[in-house]
Amino acid sequence: MIKELLVGIVGSTAYGLNTPNSDIDQLGMGAEATRDLVGLDALEKNFQSVCTKDPDLTMHEATKYCKLALACNPTVSELMWLPEECYTYKSILGADLIDIRNEFLSAKRVKDAYLGYATQQFRRLQERGKFASDIPETRTAKDARHLMRLVKQGTELYTTGYLRIKLINPQQYFDFGEKCAEDPDAAIELMSKAEDTFRDRPTALPPEPNRAVVEDWLRTVREVFWVPDTGLYSIYTRNIRKEAYEV
Repeated sequence: MIKELLVGIVGSTAYGLNTPNSDIDQLGMGAEATRDLVGLDALEKNFQSVCTKDPDLTMHEATKYCKLALACNPTVSELMWLPEECYTYKSILGADLIDIRNEFLSAKRVKDAYLGYATQQFRRLQERGKFASDIPETRTAKDARHLMRLVKQGTELYTTGYLRIKLINPQQYFDFGEKCAEDPDAAIELMSKAEDTFRDRPTALPPEPNRAVVEDWLRTVREVFWVPDTGLYSIYTRNIRKEAYEV
């Protein structure tokens, strides 16, 4: 069973794009007991993700989380960049992961991930424009908002090295969504500027992530989880975020 190490509220609520109908989604990272990772069935059963409903929570095992974050997966990466108030569970190991979040970044992977996801979203909007009468405007508007978010977050991360989760001026995203719901071609200029930025602007990111630092963190997790329920385990996995609230 995965023991949580870092859990936070993500998605529209974290971005400031939530509406009264929005779900509250949570994303987490945790670890299996190390002894369970070295048995005969380890490759078949571990390093996975667990999804639950009520609450809506996706929990990634630490090794899988690191691999996804090293690929600069936008959804996974944001867990390390949330505003403090969005965290619902933060252990010492989770806080240590946040401390090394920049080590996961690389210019090419940020470009490939964010521009790649945005391009997929853009093509989906363009395709829906051909069948506008069959697609709810609210669905198209929501997709357009998240297209704009991916572009804004990705280009800022690429040029500054900082991933902004809480968006500045959320209303502009809603306005853009409504505009695209009426005319999906309204997103063409946004995508063109994003491509220009990734092609022409200098980046603040290194060419490759610092895998050695990530590896050191993961090895610490495995050491702590070698014998669960010890004093060391209790110290490193307790919810220090809860304690911060109580102070």
